[in-house]
Amino acid sequence: MAEVRLTGVTKRFGRDVGIEDVTLTVPDGAFVVLLGPTGAGKTTTLRLISGLETPDAGEIAIGGHVVNDLTPAQRDVAMVFQQYSLYPHMTVRDNLAFPLRSPILKTPKDAIAARVREVAEVLHIAHKLDNKATALSGGEMQRVSIGRALVRQPQLFLMDEPLSSLDAKLRSDLRIELKRIQADLGATLLYVTHDQIEAMTMATHVGVLDRGRLVQFGPPKEIYENPASLYVAGRLGLPRINALPAGLFPGAPAGAKTIGLRPEHIAQGEGQPARVVRVEHLGDQTRLHLTLDGHDVITLTDVHTDLGPGDTVAVAPRNPLYFDARGARIT
Repeated sequence: MAEVRLTGVTKRFGRDVGIEDVTLTVPDGAFVVLLGPTGAGKTTTLRLISGLETPDAGEIAIGGHVVNDLTPAQRDVAMVFQQYSLYPHMTVRDNLAFPLRSPILKTPKDAIAARVREVAEVLHIAHKLDNKATALSGGEMQRVSIGRALVRQPQLFLMDEPLSSLDAKLRSDLRIELKRIQADLGATLLYVTHDQIEAMTMATHVGVLDRGRLVQFGPPKEIYENPASLYVAGRLGLPRINALPAGLFPGAPAGAKTIGLRPEHIAQGEGQPARVVRVEHLGDQTRLHLTLDGHDVITLTDVHTDLGPGDTVAVAPRNPLYFDARGARIT
């Protein structure tokens, strides 16, 4: 496996910015998630690292070697796309073996068979090896798609929203599986998503992109607790952070325009009166939807609460985050 380093990388498509002046280091063996909305530059970053796009400026290095002038095949990376990209007429065994049968790799037949069996066991699809790809469920097809990358044992795995087309239960199951596989292999993995749950549960590091620029990079806990901006604060956390006028509560620092309150950072029983609009009972937690001086607020409360719509509850900030008029964090 290998460290990946981007230094001042820029890619434009005509007048549109793909990414701009991105400097990023993916540590060897890390699980890095690139997070951001559509158009933030996540997929462009993957395509530049893989060699499917050429940067207009900057340097890309994998394993300490600059790869700007290398073809995708020469970079020794494996990419998993959102769509399954399987050969429907082939069995699972042949789909998994296909990358190893490349004339470039020249892998012996017995080595191919052994590697296919090993990867199938890891992905829990060994019992499906003789099935046609068309006979698989969506989750099984995505496992095979991931397996086609795993069989090659490349320097680097690149994954572009591989779970987004699956239903919620399968996404949850495969998140666990994918993290387990990455940890077992010690693989360096760069993963693109707009799903903050995937970022929080799988990543060792998160890179937040905004209109082609990398605006913060670090462990997910650090980014959640110490976001550099209101934009970053809104990328992690479910329910989303409450962004309210700073003057709604006393004690705002000079220059503060917005106070950011995570749902769990709102104390109840003292402070400003708020009216309960809706109560969401979710089993392990209960959410209160409030209105406070005309502003919507979501907070958490006791799962056995007796509060209901129309009730009044006093609320106050706890561990608030403050932001200036540009959205930059005030610390």
